[in-house]
Amino acid sequence: MGSPSIPPLARLARLLNPWGVHPEGRKQLTADTEIALVPLPDRLVLPLSQHIGAPARPIVEVGTRVLRNQLLAEAQGAISAPIHAPTSGIVVGIAEVPVPHPSGLPGPAILLEPDGADEALPAEHNDPFALSAAEISRRVAEAGIVGMGGATFPAAVKLSLGQKTAIPTLILNGGECEPYLTCDDRLMRDRANQVIDGARIILHAMGGREVLIGVENNKPEAIAALEAAAGAFPEVKVVAVPSRYPMGSEKQLIEWLTGREIPAGGRPADIGVMVQNVGTAAAIHRAIRFGEPLTRRIVTVSGGAVRTPRNVEVRIGTPLSALLAFCGGLKAEAVRYVMGGPMMGLAVQSLEIPVIKGSGGLLALVAGEVGSYGTEDTSAGPCIRCASCVGACPIGLMPLDMAALIKHGDLAASVDIGLKDCIGCGTCSYVCPSKIPLVHYFNHAKGELAAQDRNKMKQDAIKQLADARTARMEQEAREKAEAAARRKAEREKAKAEAAAKAAAKKAAAPAPASEESPA
Repeated sequence: MGSPSIPPLARLARLLNPWGVHPEGRKQLTADTEIALVPLPDRLVLPLSQHIGAPARPIVEVGTRVLRNQLLAEAQGAISAPIHAPTSGIVVGIAEVPVPHPSGLPGPAILLEPDGADEALPAEHNDPFALSAAEISRRVAEAGIVGMGGATFPAAVKLSLGQKTAIPTLILNGGECEPYLTCDDRLMRDRANQVIDGARIILHAMGGREVLIGVENNKPEAIAALEAAAGAFPEVKVVAVPSRYPMGSEKQLIEWLTGREIPAGGRPADIGVMVQNVGTAAAIHRAIRFGEPLTRRIVTVSGGAVRTPRNVEVRIGTPLSALLAFCGGLKAEAVRYVMGGPMMGLAVQSLEIPVIKGSGGLLALVAGEVGSYGTEDTSAGPCIRCASCVGACPIGLMPLDMAALIKHGDLAASVDIGLKDCIGCGTCSYVCPSKIPLVHYFNHAKGELAAQDRNKMKQDAIKQLADARTARMEQEAREKAEAAARRKAEREKAKAEAAAKAAAKKAAAPAPASEESPA
């Protein structure tokens, strides 16, 4: 097993730092089940916004027959990703439908009715290491690959950073610290060669020197499989990291593996690191080797209410209800459905919303499971100033003080003590003995700040337009005044010239003859 080179003091500091929590994993429900392919549903729902950034723009019309891997919607803007057809079929609609979003509001989506033929565009085979970095980045962008760990940041944007500045270290995130989720675990165990090949392709594209794959030490089979696949590549090291939540967070994994800390407001690239999820690496392997866009992913279906918890490979756009049905339905009443993990996942009200590129899990939780992971709890008591949340915060923030400031409406002060550095992991809520939903306060405050920022941007834009209109009207007034003055000057000049001409003509005329004859 590889071991990263970390300064001794940094190694000691990370060992002594007690951040994080150890929630009951419940990964045994699905960890040993092989990945199964979910059959095609009657309809696929493909939201145009499956990533951070502007929604994709449809380029197909209702009634069009499309093939698997065909482009349906193109990216808009620098931080966007296209959408491709997961199978062949007919586009039966482009409409507002329920989509995975915290607001619960509908969003635009392409509705595709599979024809059962699963006819695909011709496959393309490439040697990744014969391609330039720019070409790999372009193909990753065209494949619509985003962060598969849930962040959904377009992978090509990160790759392009490696072409602008030196980034020597690639970290693959195989932590998967959320309870219940084992989709990355199964990917690393069953498709380790894809993960390693994807990592080497990314390293080639970013011009880096080493790959560190961080995997929690409760996944020995995944570590063994990755080590076997990476055996011939000394630049790739597999590193076991402690099983604690939120080890899978980007900042924590970087600090643990390199001993370096991302500065506040900074990015991993600022300290020479790029982080990608193991699922993203596998997707890049398929995109570059075989020209396959991102149209499917592995999802963990688990929870106390699911009859047969398992990991499934599913086409993007498949309704959650189809996943649950494939797993045998419910064996008990589910009081909550969660898309993702219980710590940071999204509670969903409808099972008709679709799997998107960042969906790693579907949990159907029974009553005894809700609230066990810092999720919503209505029995919150007053803060007893025990500081448990301070000790558990992986970022070293003061959650109790931030929450107090937010309760009093002082968002600016909460930002001053680190609100924007909060990663929303929910650790503080999990350890709070008063069951105060601290992370809900922080997410609410971030939403308010985002709304304020958007409103300020809108007001700034309106002011710029008003200022531009005022400047334009002043310019027009000046130009009109100048034109009027010019015309007046021309008229006066013409008048003067006419007068001068008349005077000259008069002067040049011969004097009239005298009426008396000379003597």
